[in-house]
This record gives sequence, C-alpha cells and structure tokens, in this order.
Amino acid sequence: MQGKQETFLVGVGQTEFTRHGGIMNRSQFQVAAEAILAALEDAGLSPQDVDGFASYSNDSNEAALMQVALGVPQLRWSSMVWGGGGGGSCAAIAQASAAIEAGHANVVVVYRGLCQGQTRRFGRFGEGRTHGNFVHPYGLFSPAQMLALVTQRHMHLHPGIKPKHLGMVAVNARANANRNPAAVMHGRPMSMDDYFASRFIAEPFRLFDCCLETDGACAVVVTHRDRARDCRRPPVRILAASHGSGPGWGSGPLGSQNMPEADYNSTNSRLLARELYASAGVQPADMDVAQIYDHFTGMVLMALEDYGFCDVGGSGEFVEQGHIAWPHGKLPINTSGGQLSEAYVHGMNVAIEGVRQMRGESTSQVQNARLCLVTGGLGVSPTSAMIIGRN
Repeated sequence: MQGKQETFLVGVGQTEFTRHGGIMNRSQFQVAAEAILAALEDAGLSPQDVDGFASYSNDSNEAALMQVALGVPQLRWSSMVWGGGGGGSCAAIAQASAAIEAGHANVVVVYRGLCQGQTRRFGRFGEGRTHGNFVHPYGLFSPAQMLALVTQRHMHLHPGIKPKHLGMVAVNARANANRNPAAVMHGRPMSMDDYFASRFIAEPFRLFDCCLETDGACAVVVTHRDRARDCRRPPVRILAASHGSGPGWGSGPLGSQNMPEADYNSTNSRLLARELYASAGVQPADMDVAQIYDHFTGMVLMALEDYGFCDVGGSGEFVEQGHIAWPHGKLPINTSGGQLSEAYVHGMNVAIEGVRQMRGESTSQVQNARLCLVTGGLGVSPTSAMIIGRN
C-alpha cells in the first residue's frame, strides 16, 4: 500500500472468548457470522450495506457462503491472504482498504473465526504442509519450538536480553487482561514468580511465553470517508497498511529455518516497517500505543527493535524500564491482554484493541492516544502491519 489512506475502520465486533474447545454449541461459521453482525451493529450498518469480505490464514468461513447466510445483496470483493498464519491479519485489512480506494467495493468486512475445538489446533504437528518436511525430521514439530530457535539466537547475539525480559512481556499482558472482562485470563493475576515457576515448552520459552489456545471470532468494518461520516461510532483512519516479506525469507522459521543470516533473528519486518512509516508520514516516536502480535514473548521483543522503538538488542532494557506498561509507559502495548492473556484469534482481537484505543474505549486506555501501531503475525511470510489514528 502506498500513499495516504482515505479509508476508515468504522465498526468492530467479537464473540465471547473461551478456552480451546469452549464453543461447541454452534458452528465456527455461525460464530464468525455473529462477529460480523456485531461489527456492523457497532458501525450502524447492516448486511445490506456490505459488498466485500476479506480474511486470511486459509479461513474456512468462505465469503460466498457468508454472503448468503447474512443476506448481502451483491458481493463485489472477496480476498484471502496466502499463508503466514496470523501474519495476514493486517494484510487482510490492507486488501480491504485497497479495494475501497480502487472503487471495487464500498463496505468491506474483515473477519476471522477460530473454534479450534471443532476443527484443529493451530500449530499442532501433522498439518501435512509440504514445507514441514524441512523441519520435522529435526524435531521441530510446533511453532513454539521453531520460534524458540530464533529467540535463542537473538538472546545469544544480544546478551543484554535476559529471560526476565521475556517474563516482563508476559506479566504485562496479564496485568492488562485483568482489567479486561472479555479476556480469557481476566481475574487470574500472574507475578514474575508465577512466570518463572511455569514449565519450559521449548527453551527459552516457558508456558507463559506462549499464546493462548482459544475459541472465538472477531470482525472489523472498513469503508471510505464519505460513508464513515454517517456511521454510528467515531471513525478510525487507516494511515497506512502493508504486508510482505524480506528477501530470501521463504516460509521462514515455520518451514525451513533457512532465512538470510542478517535477518534470521528478526520478525521479518524491517523493510516493511520503514515503508509503513514512510507511507503514513510518521516516525516510531509518534506512536502513542502499540498492539503487537504476541504469539511468543521473544518475538515481541524483536518487534520492538524492528519497528524502531529501541536499538537492536535494546528491547530488554526497554521493557525493564517500564516503557511497555500501562498507564505511564512510553509505549504501552497489548492493552487488552493480547494473545498471551486475552484470546488467540490470529491477531484480529489485537486489531480490534487498536481501534478501541483510538476511540478512547479501552479497558486500559492510553490518555490522549492519537496514533497506534498494529502488527500481524511476526516471523512469518507474509507478515503485515498498519498504523491507525484518531480522525
């Protein structure tokens, strides 16, 4: 995406969030439809206003069937971001924005439904993806193991980053979730002692370094300026939204572990970040809050570096100084609890929290916040991000 974005996020919706297998009384498709209807209600729109859908991560809730189920009169746009898992979250919003800018659609709903108890657990061994043949023989069966190698390498090259800094990311997420009644981990405090008492999953990742496994669905509504003026909620402007991959990344740590040495210990976001800030006409220091895709704590630390909030290797000191903490941190992050403590909906819940921050509606609201960075999945291809702002 290049240039200024004259598109807006005007509605957000979500279902309840439960632990993996917690939603069994209705289908994953129904749950996704509920989130879409909630987002449209939030915007003051109806299915009759919709003419486009976008999703990602091989979402099985097909747009053509969603059109019929919701009674959408005409489908003028449908798109799906290839691969990348949650790396496609902001990418799907970028596609919706591009479609509207080009005149292919007027109101596009971006959605993700994930009821893993009904289908399969994401990241479980045996998915049958061909590129797994390059890592499975070496004992890399899950994303936790695969991305642990990347984090371990980063900590080796930058010894100032310690296990306690991973823990600070996890504890920060839990503190925010405890202010958010919708969070799966609401009412379940966690201390640093609790963090260090948890078992190792794949060193350096302990249990609480890994995102939740949950059921639920989320949706956002994207439209153009003229339509946004008439919507029920304050529109949030999309200043820039981008997705892509650095050179030679391929399927990255989840498929080959054969990334270029210069970028191996990164989130595959360095080039994307530079282009994103240039497109929005802002700098990292302009961000008031950030919603960073937190599938694993170590990737959050690397994202703070790749997106320019601290020097490479400086993320440990950045979090230790309290900069990511609400309410007084320089850059509060994942203010709903993120995927570590709110829910895992492949990053769409993280995008919704970004919108709520710009509306002034978060349960951990950053005072006078006007700009927010939201990232998609980190360390995958494609990865994605967007910068949104109060209109």
